[in-house]
Amino acid sequence: MLKRVFVAPDPGRLRLRFAARAVLGIGLAVAVCGLAGHSLVGTVTGGLAALLALFTVTDATVRGQAFTTALLPAVGLPVLAAAAGLHDHPVARDLAFLAVVGAGVYARRWGPRGHSLGVFAFMTFFVAQFVHATVERLPELYVAVVLAVLVAGAVRFGLWCYERRLPPAPVPAPPGGTGLARVTTRQAVQATAGAGFALVVGQLVSGQRWYWAVGATWWIFVNTASRGETLVRGFRRVLGTVIGIGLGLLVAVPVDGAPLPSAVLVAAAVFGIFYTAAVSYTWMMLWVTLLAELLYGLLGVLSPGLLALRLAETGVGALGAVLAVLFVLPVTTHTTTDVWIQRALRCVHACTEEAAALSRALGSTPAGGTPTTGSPTADPVARVAELEQLLGRVRLSVAPLVHPLNPMPARKRRARRVLALLDDCAREIRGLVAVAADPDASHDARLAAACRRVEVAVEALTQGTPEHVTRPAEPPVEPALAHLHGLERALADLAEPLRSPSGSPLVGA
Repeated sequence: MLKRVFVAPDPGRLRLRFAARAVLGIGLAVAVCGLAGHSLVGTVTGGLAALLALFTVTDATVRGQAFTTALLPAVGLPVLAAAAGLHDHPVARDLAFLAVVGAGVYARRWGPRGHSLGVFAFMTFFVAQFVHATVERLPELYVAVVLAVLVAGAVRFGLWCYERRLPPAPVPAPPGGTGLARVTTRQAVQATAGAGFALVVGQLVSGQRWYWAVGATWWIFVNTASRGETLVRGFRRVLGTVIGIGLGLLVAVPVDGAPLPSAVLVAAAVFGIFYTAAVSYTWMMLWVTLLAELLYGLLGVLSPGLLALRLAETGVGALGAVLAVLFVLPVTTHTTTDVWIQRALRCVHACTEEAAALSRALGSTPAGGTPTTGSPTADPVARVAELEQLLGRVRLSVAPLVHPLNPMPARKRRARRVLALLDDCAREIRGLVAVAADPDASHDARLAAACRRVEVAVEALTQGTPEHVTRPAEPPVEPALAHLHGLERALADLAEPLRSPSGSPLVGA
């Protein structure tokens, strides 16, 4: 686990910049709230709002990110008012919380913007429980949220907008469908049922900290689309919480809310959350747990007993999520894995077409041959960014199959083989794109023929006939054709793990 976090590739140091900007944005938001005269509760609320504004907004373009960020208060403030107004009415409060859970998950059907707004709505209700928001506190909390989002936006889109210098990385939308066949609809029902279980049992465990269990259930459902993904995520959440509690006993409890060391440790925890989020959910939860402990220390209520209670509530929330995905409209791992693999393979073909079009446009006419045609406006780099996003989603969907606790070694081997070969495809695509941009590279009719073979191979793999994929001949010398040959070989090798001797899919029903 340590190796995965510290040696994970960070192209362009994006994770480092993501984390450093978060520390700056949240730190400035907290400072502004403090200068505005807010109480500790208001300042904590503002800091958490800034964290969410910087963490959850994932639109593909800077303009889209700015628009979504501007919408956050419009969603969060009414939810905050409802949570504060229902503070003294437990039954109505609980029903409203479950409604927010269901609506927040259902909103994912509208892509990254719906996902961001759903997360912000849920976390606003959650934070209201965390700080015991009442109607009397609403004006201060309103101002804190708006100020924090404005400061976070100013940092993200003004002071440190590194995305403007990068090609946008599109975020893949979840699998579609209609009615209960739509994954987001089924997950909304599952999340509401799991949160209901967590809410009831969590209140039996603690009448004050019950919302921890609901929060655990919610975050286990975030960025998952099948029961296998949810089960793995639940395991990692509990593991990260256990490690975080151990770290808290060594760090947060001795600090005991002292302002200066707590502020330094809070900054470190925020950096850890943002830096590790993309590579390890366990590590992210470790830092989230430490951050919560430090905030409770600042509020003067941290104790070893409170940490034990957090572990118990996390376990309740994880159990609620597990029961929901197993027994309430379950979505099989195969359902989502098949969708993401097919989309990744189609993107491989699209990358090949774009690279070939650019290559033909920049290349010269071969000696004794006919002029080549292409498109000088082709943009294979954007397609490569899309492919990387899709491969990340494939890894997430296949994670249950390669998990150490998976009791089916044959499927584990096949899943690892698929991931390795898809990585090979991505490597050959990146090489092809680099060669395609070279006007001195060789371009002839064999390029179009190789691209056609890639198209046929992708069609066979995505249409369930991998046996029709043929292996390529000997590799050519020309760089572009050599990368295409490597891509053909990887696609041919994929035919075997994508089917079993009985013809069943990779992960079964």
